Amino acid sequence: MSRPSAFTGPYNRAILEDAFARYSQDRDSVDATWQAFFAGMEFGGRSLSTGSDPSSETRRQIGAVRLINAFRDLGHLAAHIDPLSESPPEIPWLISTERFKLTDDDGDEYVDASMMSGMDKPIKFRDLHEVLKATYCGTVGVEYMHLQDIAARKWLEDRMEPTQNKPQLPLRLRLRTLMTLHWAELFEKFLHRKYVGQKRFSLEGGETMLPMLDAIVQKAPSLGLQEIVIGMAHRGRLNLLANLLQMPFSELFNEFEDRYLPDQWDGDGDVKYHIGASSDITTADGGKVHISLTPNPSHLEIVNPVVEGRVRAKQRLHNDTDRSRGMPLLIHGDAAMAGQGVVAETFNMANLAGYRTGGTLHLVVNNQIGFTTNPRDARSTQYCTDIAKFVQAPIFHVNGDDPASAVMVAEMALEFRQQFKHDVVIDMVCYRKWGHNEADEPSFTQPVEYAKIKQKESVTTIYSRKLVADGAITQEEADAIVDQFGQKLEEELNALKAQPPHYKGMHGYTGLWKGLRKSYDHTPAPTAVPAATLERIADRIATVPEGFNLHDKLVGLLKQRQDAVRERKPIDWGTGEALAFGSLVLDGHGVRLSGQDCRRGTFSHRHAFVYDAEDGTPFCFLANLDPGQAPFDVVNSHLSEAAVLGFEYGYSIDDPNSVVIWEAQFGDFNNGAQVIIDQFITSGESKWKRSSGLVMLLPHGMEGSGPEHSSARPERFLQMCAEDNMQLCNFTTPANYFHALRRQVKRDFRKPLIVMAPKSLLRHPMAVSTVEDFTDGRFQEVIDDNTNPDGVRRLLLCSGKVAYDLIAEQMKRKTDQVAVVRLEQVYPWPEEQLKAVFAKYRRAVEWKWVQEESQNNGSWFFVEPRLRAMGIPIEYVGRDASASPATGSNYIHQHEQAQLMEQAFTASGSFAVGVGRRSVNGAATVKNGLPV
Repeated sequence: MSRPSAFTGPYNRAILEDAFARYSQDRDSVDATWQAFFAGMEFGGRSLSTGSDPSSETRRQIGAVRLINAFRDLGHLAAHIDPLSESPPEIPWLISTERFKLTDDDGDEYVDASMMSGMDKPIKFRDLHEVLKATYCGTVGVEYMHLQDIAARKWLEDRMEPTQNKPQLPLRLRLRTLMTLHWAELFEKFLHRKYVGQKRFSLEGGETMLPMLDAIVQKAPSLGLQEIVIGMAHRGRLNLLANLLQMPFSELFNEFEDRYLPDQWDGDGDVKYHIGASSDITTADGGKVHISLTPNPSHLEIVNPVVEGRVRAKQRLHNDTDRSRGMPLLIHGDAAMAGQGVVAETFNMANLAGYRTGGTLHLVVNNQIGFTTNPRDARSTQYCTDIAKFVQAPIFHVNGDDPASAVMVAEMALEFRQQFKHDVVIDMVCYRKWGHNEADEPSFTQPVEYAKIKQKESVTTIYSRKLVADGAITQEEADAIVDQFGQKLEEELNALKAQPPHYKGMHGYTGLWKGLRKSYDHTPAPTAVPAATLERIADRIATVPEGFNLHDKLVGLLKQRQDAVRERKPIDWGTGEALAFGSLVLDGHGVRLSGQDCRRGTFSHRHAFVYDAEDGTPFCFLANLDPGQAPFDVVNSHLSEAAVLGFEYGYSIDDPNSVVIWEAQFGDFNNGAQVIIDQFITSGESKWKRSSGLVMLLPHGMEGSGPEHSSARPERFLQMCAEDNMQLCNFTTPANYFHALRRQVKRDFRKPLIVMAPKSLLRHPMAVSTVEDFTDGRFQEVIDDNTNPDGVRRLLLCSGKVAYDLIAEQMKRKTDQVAVVRLEQVYPWPEEQLKAVFAKYRRAVEWKWVQEESQNNGSWFFVEPRLRAMGIPIEYVGRDASASPATGSNYIHQHEQAQLMEQAFTASGSFAVGVGRRSVNGAATVKNGLPV
């Protein structure tokens, strides 16, 4: 560990003398700060200024070095980064000369400033002070001294200090900056004039965002970048679509005109400022870069992990192992950056092996307000970007009214990301010309700020005047940019209005998605696997490398799995899953599984990784099946639900040929990711034409362990099921789970698969399958009973774990008058499969839906109307409605389960039956089929 610098902590004589003693013996034995201090002077006599007092020289040199460090650390506090302020803040005492015992009398004395990049000669202290203020207190303020990577700090200093952080843009880039500023401003003004009162979340006041992004895109190919995936909220999104991604203006205008044929609308669509797009950009110097803007809802910042997942998938698909060819770019709002928890969750992924993307470039469009909330009420930190410090990201604060400096910073940030593969943040401080939207009146709540804003010239006017004054462009040339762009906008709008309304259809099935479709069907997929393949996998999952010390308890477990396949014994859940994963990667389909503790498995059933019992070395069986296999990645996630699920969703939409899985530690933990579920997984296809084959494993089942971790809330997912948007399943056999995983990539469409995954069934003696179920079987939406249908009078329909309780009770009672039918896939509703089963039981007179969940939970309210629509007079057997998913008493749970079995096998008369929780002495009172 490097020694701390004396100049950034308490200073005393002992430290100084010790440092000098070490420096005298070996220059490299002290850090760079001490080296700079001692350079050019001999301690105790010789001085930089002839005839000066050595003690004054020492004081001045110490003060100069400490002042340099102070400006590097805190100069940003005095930077002029607020365009609504006419002057910069006063120099705070922390970086004042007085703090370091320096006075005006020291101004003409020389000091050694060689610790600053480019300062190779002594300099007058007064001049040094001016250089420091120019470098660190101009329109750019930089926070980077918190970086522990000394090389990264030095890299930044080498780029900022020789130029004093002043832009030195070539003429072409200065003119391009002006042009893109005009594009940004004129586009917004055109929309404001043509579509009065329509929301567009204008970029006005923050137009500098566009030349910054344009500079990043233009520079990207020269640094090896081939693809940038962008995530952003709504402000400025339309401007970015038009002027960066080059979406035709007519297409955007049509969103305002809303000229679509109502009977030819595919999907539900979304508002115009949520849509995504992609484009191949050719830069001014002939480079190529693909830009993709990810669609997202108004849940600010929730798109962040989705973008990270998309980039990670692209990096794998393009073998971008050093993560230099694909980059995430996230555009934040200031209030959301500080306020939304998913920001911290996503930052925490930055350096995790299973999630890193080689650094994200963050751009904050800092409007200095959140809807109507001032910064002092929206955060507890100095800056909205302070959250980024915990991942060691450098932070640039730049005045949005200085577009040249903003472009300089954008290029520097991109270079830093490519050099260090690390996150970097730009905080562009600007303002919002209109309110939260164009119909809002901001002066109700911010009268002082908006009085200033109304008087402000636009940044385009300011920069245009500067370039004209500098002789870079004439006023006539500047006016021509305005006229030409305005004419183009008018032409595009007129051409659109001359066309008839058109069909708005699906456009999301290109590239890797080519050949896939949106619509779902129940046609069985070819998911069976030859026995030889299963045996090959079984042999591998029982074999560790030579010299590997396998844990004693795992030796027997893995041998049992091998024997089960080889000797045609019953296959349990963990073995069935391993066979699914292994067969998929051998077929060329990647498998990615992430979640909390999923390598071992929360219930110690998976053991995808094993660890040497002596030295902890990890080994993954399924990643080492065959040299030519597809990747198998199992990642223990950080303790996050929202960001991790968002990441995996993003990964799935960019890699449709892999099985991408998120496993909740317990099913109810999906609550923490509800926004991802609501806004992306269940509705993304309908809103944005983006399909996903993501699998969610949610451990579910009433085990008598209390209300926590009992229910994955299937009722919530079922409430969102419509238009075949996803699949909700509750499997009871390892083989059905096996086939369900394989069919995710064996069909010509992709739909999210929500699995009410088992807990106790992982080791239940009845929850097993035969080898033939894997080699000759297929997925079964409905699993029928083996009872002779001719004698059946009562049909018990159920889903999931309760089926084995019913089967055990059926065997206990030795009855052939009751059949147990398992609904393995609740949605999409398998009506034809159910009809085929029901047709066998012609003599049945009672039909009961049995569930262990409370009546307001589980599947009852979903299945009941569908079964009745099929002519089945279904009755309910289950617990009564409750606010909590399960009782906290194991005794009460067991009593309720016993009641459940009794009522399932007893004639119910004309009412549905509920299991009461308020009394353990009998069933709940019912009226009109509902407990009271």
